[in-house]
Amino acid sequence: MNLSRLRVFRLWRVMARRFRQRLHANIERMRTTDQVFMISAAVLIGVLGAGGAIAFRELIMFIESVAWGGGLSDRVSLTTLAVLTVPTAGGLIVGVLIYFSTREARGLPDVMEAVALRGGRIRPRVAVETSLATAISIGSGLSVGREGPIAQIGAAIGSTFGRLTHVNVHRMRTFVGCGAAAGIAATFNTPIAGALFALEVILGNFSFSRFSPIVISSVVATAISRHFLGNQPAIIVPPHGVNHPLEFVLYAVLGILAAIVGTLFVRALYGVEDLYGKVPLPDYLKPMTGGLLVGALALLYPQILGVGYETMDRALFSELEWQFLLILVFMKIAATSFSLGSGASGGVIAPSLFVGCMLGGAFGALVNHLLPGTSATDGAYALVAMGALVSSTIRTPMTSILMIFEMTGNYELILPLAISVIVSTALSAYLLKPSVYTLRLLRRNVDLEKGQETNILRSLTVGQARVASFETIPPQAPLDDLMSRLADSTDTEFYITDGEERYQGTVTFDRIRSLVAYGEDLEGVIVAHDIAQFDLPTVNDGDTLDRVMLLFGRHQVNAFPVVEPDSGRLVGVISREHVMDAYNRETARRDLAGEFGSMVDTLSGGQVVQLGDAYAMVEINAPRRFIGSSIRRLQIRSRHGVQILLIRKREHGDGQDAQSKPADQADQAVQAGQANRDGQAHFVPAPDYVIQEEDVLLVAGERDRIDRIIHL
Repeated sequence: MNLSRLRVFRLWRVMARRFRQRLHANIERMRTTDQVFMISAAVLIGVLGAGGAIAFRELIMFIESVAWGGGLSDRVSLTTLAVLTVPTAGGLIVGVLIYFSTREARGLPDVMEAVALRGGRIRPRVAVETSLATAISIGSGLSVGREGPIAQIGAAIGSTFGRLTHVNVHRMRTFVGCGAAAGIAATFNTPIAGALFALEVILGNFSFSRFSPIVISSVVATAISRHFLGNQPAIIVPPHGVNHPLEFVLYAVLGILAAIVGTLFVRALYGVEDLYGKVPLPDYLKPMTGGLLVGALALLYPQILGVGYETMDRALFSELEWQFLLILVFMKIAATSFSLGSGASGGVIAPSLFVGCMLGGAFGALVNHLLPGTSATDGAYALVAMGALVSSTIRTPMTSILMIFEMTGNYELILPLAISVIVSTALSAYLLKPSVYTLRLLRRNVDLEKGQETNILRSLTVGQARVASFETIPPQAPLDDLMSRLADSTDTEFYITDGEERYQGTVTFDRIRSLVAYGEDLEGVIVAHDIAQFDLPTVNDGDTLDRVMLLFGRHQVNAFPVVEPDSGRLVGVISREHVMDAYNRETARRDLAGEFGSMVDTLSGGQVVQLGDAYAMVEINAPRRFIGSSIRRLQIRSRHGVQILLIRKREHGDGQDAQSKPADQADQAVQAGQANRDGQAHFVPAPDYVIQEEDVLLVAGERDRIDRIIHL
């Protein structure tokens, strides 16, 4: 039995290798020119993204029909038992799924973080699990949107395609944007808004080299979606227009209201999440309580269950009273906060559209009551407020305007929509600077607005940059001794320590220089302790370089002392130059690791890259004699004449090899610098790294010496 399983496994590996070889051959045929390759890749990603969006939509409909016995179209007739138990059960299933599979089921912030910090590398497994968790959340009636997971599905498709084609980091990020745009466009039937969403939110820039392929993917995905799902607008609205010039002022007022409500929405969402963080319950049970709370609210207002497109349609046709609409604004905010704050998976665009629609409908009804005959119908204000509230939460004015236009097919309200969206975006940014997405990342200490530089500094610690050479002086050192040491030393700071080498204060060059003119008069009077600074902050090896740079901005010193947290013993110093050197090394390492990581993939299967006549580079499995020994002990370069450039884990381990790696090995890998975090961890090994059985080595050297190592 075991022998037959082994044969099946070997056959599967052979088939997989042949498939990859054929795939690579076909991809190489596409690379006739960069333009042809990018267009072909954009079309393929658009096709796959549309397929993922359609499959995700069908999955939601299937779960909804099973959970509610036919769907949520008739919410009023739902039984009390169903309204309470279905969201509760859905929350329980989602909590267990997220907790015991992946903790990353958060949607768009994960995609944004992957693009900013990991070069666009996204594990397909995370996208699948997030999609399943969100489908269960929406299908069971939890108040969440579907844009997050569908963007993650498309982004994972683009990332996987980029890894298979061994593209550089810039193109990898472009392919991630193509996939995200395809998913959004196919889901909401919004080709242009989908492209702008990827550029504004996912990538954060509008470079022309990325714009063209992203638009192509978005258009292709929309065309396929329309073929299978129909070409009707996502939201059906009656004709609307502007009846009086005074309405432009009213639409600006509506933008102000949308900004206030949008800010309240974001604060409520994260406020509930913080409260759940203090609740003494296992994490996998918290979404169940969120579902129970949503069900309790739905007993009074079942319209808040799920996405709520049916209620939005009625508001757009002015069929609901303004008091009822205003209540639904706050009920939907509460339901979404309970759903996402408790740990369920989903997005915020659909709930934002709902809240905006209810807010605009209520505002329009009041306007028509107070100013009859001078304003448009309630539905016009509901339509405009949808875009204004979305923009107030996600801070994408262009995407919000075009999304409402494409979702409804109504262009007569473009000017009022633009006024409300711009006012809402500006005011909401004043009330709460980060968007609902970037606030999630800020809570993880990832600041996208400060750019790559800050994120790199945040990933480095003082221990990786500081030096152990420094000048120390006793507290009673006389002034003439300080002057002579200053003349002989290249340092500009001297550090006062006690008998046990504990840091006490700093004597700076400026302090000593100010007393040079009085040297003879102060001889024997002034000692180091008298002119030392005792209020300068200290750092330790665990502090990030980002914090160190903030301290340099607040204090006029050239270096800070590095002390042990417990004992206070001085162990080193760190200067601006040390920080910049560490930053430059890390930037070069990331670029080098990214290029080598792609090169490692191309060398799969033992393919050799010739480096001149006698030298070569090849990927080999770790020789049996190397396993269990460190690189330092093996003395591979001196004994065998080859150099280990990179190490990765075998593909068949997926993420498990990296996870099962001993803690000290994992620390070495992190310290050496990993190129990616999703299964195939490429890293430059430290001398003390112990080679393991699942390691695959990228080695370079003379060809005959490499052959000898292979046969060890």
